[in-house]
Amino acid sequence: MILSIIGFIAGITLVLYGADALVKGATALARKFNISELVIGLTIVALGTSLPELVISVGSAIKGSSGIALGNVIGSNIFNSMLILGVTAMITPIKFSAKMLSRELPFNLLASIVLILVSGSMLIGGGENEEISRYSGLILLCFLAVFIRYTFSISNDSEESNEDIKSVSNWKIVFYIIVGLASLIFGGKLFVGGATEVARLLGLSEAVIGITIVSAGSSLPELAVSVNAARKGNAGIALGNVLGSNILNIFFILGCSATITPISLDGFSFVDYYVLIATSLMVYIVSRFGGKNVINRWEGAILTLGYIAYTVYLITK
Repeated sequence: MILSIIGFIAGITLVLYGADALVKGATALARKFNISELVIGLTIVALGTSLPELVISVGSAIKGSSGIALGNVIGSNIFNSMLILGVTAMITPIKFSAKMLSRELPFNLLASIVLILVSGSMLIGGGENEEISRYSGLILLCFLAVFIRYTFSISNDSEESNEDIKSVSNWKIVFYIIVGLASLIFGGKLFVGGATEVARLLGLSEAVIGITIVSAGSSLPELAVSVNAARKGNAGIALGNVLGSNILNIFFILGCSATITPISLDGFSFVDYYVLIATSLMVYIVSRFGGKNVINRWEGAILTLGYIAYTVYLITK
């Protein structure tokens, strides 16, 4: 038990460090090639903060713990949309552009809807042992290609500058990328092993441990980025990071995991999926109709309380 907890904590530490290092290296590399800030934010930064989910979900799929793989993605997206945006909005109201309202927010909602569709008849009263097949995983990857194509198509819309393009030396970029990848891979293995063992010892299902503990731990990079942005008075970055991460979690991470091995839906219920799509709808509604394209502090408090209530439901059901 003690060794499992130590491995769990060590895994979280390495995964977080690896994600931070890889984001630094990848961002500096992109800027050297004059890739726009918008594309960097929607792809490289979002992917970098989602790498813990990628390593943990793919690692879990390979080890046969598909419940953790799927639970990690669902839980991370709920964590991102409710707790991260909620806490960030309570620090400072989140303002965003009309373009994001008409582009990224609908894409985020689309990702949740597609996940429900590929999950099959379980959600409408079908069999109990449905799965997300390899074919469904390929479908998710196709949507990923559409998202990447879309992102590059709007790259010229960015008004941000590419300042300090050459501020990071080449050897530092290589160091960040190599160390980041190594930390993510090794830390992910420790994390999955520790989480799985702790779940079994506590008598919790892989679905519950994936949606709660694993997803919260792997979403810490997004939380750190968003809170830091809010403190600097640039809370709009938080929304972009969360939306980009949510989209990549479903299309890329779950797509890769399901392509490697079919993901069993055993242990999941329609409630988990409906909470996922409800959070996407909630963020869209609050953002669009809350007034002046802003998520206010009281709306952030509602999102935060919603996440706490869902977590209590999972543990006590």
